[in-house]
Parts: sequence; structure tokens; C-alpha cells
Amino acid sequence: MRASTSSRGPRGRIEHSPLPDFCRLPALFALFVVCALTMTVIWLARDSRRDWTGYSVGMLFVDWLALVIGLALCKLRPLLQRLPRHMPYVGAWLLMLLIVTVASALAHWMDATLQMQLIESSTTLFVRDNVLITALLGAAMLRYFYVLGQWQARLAAVTRAQVEALQARIRPHFLFNSMNTVAALIRVDPAAAERTVEDLSELFRAALGQHDTSDGTLGEELALVERYLAIEQLRLGARLHVQRELDDLPADFPLPRLLLQPLVENAVRHGVQPLREGGEVSLRGQRDGDGIRIEISNPLPDTPAIAGNGHGLDSVRRRVAYRYGPQARVQAGAQGDRYVVVLQLPGTSA
Repeated sequence: MRASTSSRGPRGRIEHSPLPDFCRLPALFALFVVCALTMTVIWLARDSRRDWTGYSVGMLFVDWLALVIGLALCKLRPLLQRLPRHMPYVGAWLLMLLIVTVASALAHWMDATLQMQLIESSTTLFVRDNVLITALLGAAMLRYFYVLGQWQARLAAVTRAQVEALQARIRPHFLFNSMNTVAALIRVDPAAAERTVEDLSELFRAALGQHDTSDGTLGEELALVERYLAIEQLRLGARLHVQRELDDLPADFPLPRLLLQPLVENAVRHGVQPLREGGEVSLRGQRDGDGIRIEISNPLPDTPAIAGNGHGLDSVRRRVAYRYGPQARVQAGAQGDRYVVVLQLPGTSA
């Protein structure tokens, strides 16, 4: 559940507000569960004989309260978000107390008017007890949402830092190799040298100039991968073979930027480049329900890979987990004489 949203603060700084979105099912579900558990505990703790009718009516009352509170917080959330610092939580807490006060007084009046005799205490005691319970449980629940929002904000900051580290990591070795390739092509094939410079420009535009963490599309990422492979094809020549089976993939599928390119780069650097005879990088993709499944494989070299090769893969794993949640999977390992990385990404509705 995403409990935090972001807004533009002073000097363009991004500020995260952890006030939960009660228009979304997870927050509403949490509210209903807390209310139902509270009613059950009160019913079990009563000294008098347990009355199933009273329990059923009480459960209906607290569920109705949860629905009203959820709808009120959903509609008033944009206004609460404008309050400074921690005041959105104070405002939400006071709103919960106001709704419970009015609803409790109304319920006691209806019980007396209809002579149902479900409420034994006076109006003052009934309202007071309900407000006290709401004050304690509401504060605890909002505190939970606050801690959850702070944790998600820190996770987002870590993810942005990992993206920036990954972008910085693309620069040195690939830049030197690509510039050497361009220098070698200038005299023998100026047209190829020009195409390489254009591909390199687009690649570094994404790697160095993209500071936001908003999603791109699968089509854009695959185009970036093709530019990278075109440069490496000029450098490695006949040693690099690429097999593509990507026609079934939806080009508009939302995808974090620079997610696939590091995996393809690892496949070339650690699978094809160490082999004197070269090898084949395989890119396969298919739809998987509302999501997609992408497989990237390369030959395994005879010598072990140098230390630190898993950095890019670990970063991809963390980014995928943050963006898509527990339903996404990134699997990597040797399968026979090849190293295979498989990404299973759920649809955006997941």
C-alpha cells in the first residue's frame, strides 16, 4: 500500500506527505478491520450476558462509522494536505472525533426513539466512551500510517540514489570504449561514426540527463537498448550476435527508466566480451496476463566473472520491488551453459 504522496515544496524541493489516501482500498480495509476488532473486543469484555443481536447492531454501527469516516477523509484529504508539518494528521484525528461524536449522539437518540433498548448508558456516557475509544485507536492508527509513510519516503530516496549511482556507473568504461570506436570509424566509415555518435548521444541523454524517477515506457527502453547494442556491434563486430523475440510486448507498458539497459550491458560485458569467439545475447519477451515477462541470456565464460558484477542486478531487483511490489520477480542464474535473467512484471493495476 502506498501511503505517501509527493508535492512540490519551496525552492522546487520534493516534499513527501505521508497522510494515507483513504480513497484507496488498503486504507479503507485497515479502517474497517480496526473498527470490527474494536467492537469484537468490547463485546467479549462485557460483564453482562453476551447478546448476539446487540453485537450485530453494534458491528453494523461501527462499519457504518468506518464508511463515513473513510469517505470524509477521502473527500477532505486535499484540504488536509495543505496544512503545515504534522497538522494533516491532527486535522484527520479531529475529524474522526467529530464524526463519532455526532454519530454516537444520533445512534442514542434513534435507540431511545425506536425503544430498541440496545444502549443502556446515558447519552453523555455513550458519546464520551465512543469518543475516548476513537481518540486512542485513531491516534494509534494514524501513527501507524505516519511511520509507514516515512518508511516509504526513505525507500523512495534510496531508490533515487540507486538510480543515480547506476547512471554514474554507466559513464566511464562504456564512454571510453565508444569514443575509441568512433575514432576508429571516422576515417574508414564516416557515416557509421555519425550514427554511433547519435546513438551515444541518446544513450547518455538517458543515463546522465534524466533526473526524475517517473516511468518511461517499454518501447523507449527497448529503443535505448537497441542504440547500445548498435554501438557494441560496431566495437565487437562478428563476435556479437543478438537474438530478439520481442514482438509480443506492449510498447506502452510503464517501465522505470534504465531498467533493461544495465542487464543487456552486463550480458555483453560479462558474457560475450570475455569469449574470443564471441557469443549470442538473447532477448525474449511475452505478455503475462496484464504484465510482461522478459528474459535476457548470455553465454557463460570459462573464467569466473570479476567481483562486483552483481551491483547492477541488485539495483534492478530493488527498483523492481519498489515499483511493482511483491508480485514482481527478478530471477537470475546459470541454466546450462548460459546465464539467464528473467523479469516478471505485473500490470499497472497490480
